[in-house]
Amino acid sequence: MASKLSSVALLQPADQLSPFAALQMAQQAPQLLNRSSSVPSTFPFSILQAAESPEVWTAYEHLLLSCLRTRDDQTARRCLGQLTRRFGASNPRIMGLQGLYDEAVAKDQAALDSILRGYELKLTEDPTNMPVAKRRVALLRSLSRPEAAIEALVKLLDDSPADAEAWSELSDLYLSQGLYPQAIFSLEEVLLITPNAWNIHARMGEMMYLYATAKDSSVDHDSIRRLIESMRWFCRSVELCDDYLRGYYGLKMATNRLVSLDARTLDAATAAKSVDGSADQTPPSPGNVKRLNELASAKLAEIVKRSQKHSNRPGHDVAEVMAAKKLLDEDQASSQ
Repeated sequence: MASKLSSVALLQPADQLSPFAALQMAQQAPQLLNRSSSVPSTFPFSILQAAESPEVWTAYEHLLLSCLRTRDDQTARRCLGQLTRRFGASNPRIMGLQGLYDEAVAKDQAALDSILRGYELKLTEDPTNMPVAKRRVALLRSLSRPEAAIEALVKLLDDSPADAEAWSELSDLYLSQGLYPQAIFSLEEVLLITPNAWNIHARMGEMMYLYATAKDSSVDHDSIRRLIESMRWFCRSVELCDDYLRGYYGLKMATNRLVSLDARTLDAATAAKSVDGSADQTPPSPGNVKRLNELASAKLAEIVKRSQKHSNRPGHDVAEVMAAKKLLDEDQASSQ
């Protein structure tokens, strides 16, 4: 089991591990911690024996997160203890990890409120403590206080305007409140910082698609314009990553709605004055929309087939592959 885990686990962020891989890591964590000071082990577990290196502490942090994810609070506490002894309880990153642990083991609402007050006290002492500020935002959101979380994120971004993660979280919060223009603006800020992030381009396409279909009025000029923008964002996403399933899935969804429109309707939508003042763009031809729809179908079919053939290998998310297959099946059934 250790050899299977070694290729992906200790040096990979815990939030990127599959549930099975995270469970494997957490199950081995007590043994790894016991062995780390005496018995040599193979890479990457051998990094726990290193006297001092960034990988050692990265490994402890990833073990901590995986143990919390699988509710092994005792082992998580041991990992946190190792990190605290090395860096000190006053280290901002350790304070953030301590807060995450406290939230995970909190028994009730009162405990979470107490943790929130602790965050606010720490931020009064040091407003630039980013790990604690982000934990406060996450806790406010989990407590179903989106307005307060948005306010906290806006203040955080005043202090750190180049924080792509914070802009992305703010965009998601705005979207959860149905504030599409603000959500789109926030995600555009992410793209200014990470212009080649294909997943963010796809996310922008998804957001535009949701904005276009929010009122289910596909004949409305603004809705059609947003669908066209959505299609273009998805095109940019798959241009940057030719095998990105979410990009092709979104492209298929957007073009499914556009493919039934004729050239006159597309021209009228892009020529009409936008309610949000956005610049006019050259409309796509119906033929190009159809070709993009066919391309998305072909690529999705290829990804689904490959994923089913090599289901035991790391690759695309299983739920996303299933959703793609369902979309293709529905498309095929509607065309018959």
